Amino acid sequence: MENFDQIFTLIAENNSISLNLDILETGVINIITLIVILVYVGRDFLGSILEKRKNDIVTSVQDAEERLNEANIRLSEAKKQLTQANVIINEIKTETIVTKKALLESDASQSKKDLTTRFNRALATFRSKERQIFLEIKQQIIFLVLKRTAIQAQQTFGPKKRATSLINETINKLKGDLL
Repeated sequence: MENFDQIFTLIAENNSISLNLDILETGVINIITLIVILVYVGRDFLGSILEKRKNDIVTSVQDAEERLNEANIRLSEAKKQLTQANVIINEIKTETIVTKKALLESDASQSKKDLTTRFNRALATFRSKERQIFLEIKQQIIFLVLKRTAIQAQQTFGPKKRATSLINETINKLKGDLL
C-alpha cells in the first residue's frame, strides 16, 4: 500500500505523466521476446494441458448427452408405465362398477324372491283364515236356522211324536246338504 502511495506522490511531485516512446528504454523488445519464448517453449506444455482439458470437456459433454438420452428413455418408459397403470386402474374401476351392479341385482332379485315368498305365505294364511271364518259363520247360521225351525215346528206341531221325527229328518237333510 505504501508503494502505491509513493507512486502517486512521485507523480504529484513531477506534475506530469508522459508516454515514453523509446523502444529500448521501455523494454518492449524484452517483453515481446519473452512472450515469443513462452509461446514457443510453452506451446507443447500449454497445448497438452489445453488438449487434455478439451478432451475432458468433450468427454463430459458426451457423458452428459448419454445420461440425457438414458433419462429420456427412462422418462418415456415411465410414461408408458403410467399409461398402462391408468388403463389398469380404469379396468379395475369398470370391473368394480360391473361387480357392484351384479351384487345389487342379485340382492334385488333375492329380496324380490323373499317378498314373493312372504306375500304368498300371507295370502295362504289369509285364505285359510277366510275359509275358517266362513265355516264358523256357516255353522252358526245352520245352528240358528235349526234352532228357529225347531222352535217354529214345536209351536206349529206341538209335542207330537210326528213333529219330532219330521224335525229330525229335516235336520239330517240340511246337515248333509250344507256340509
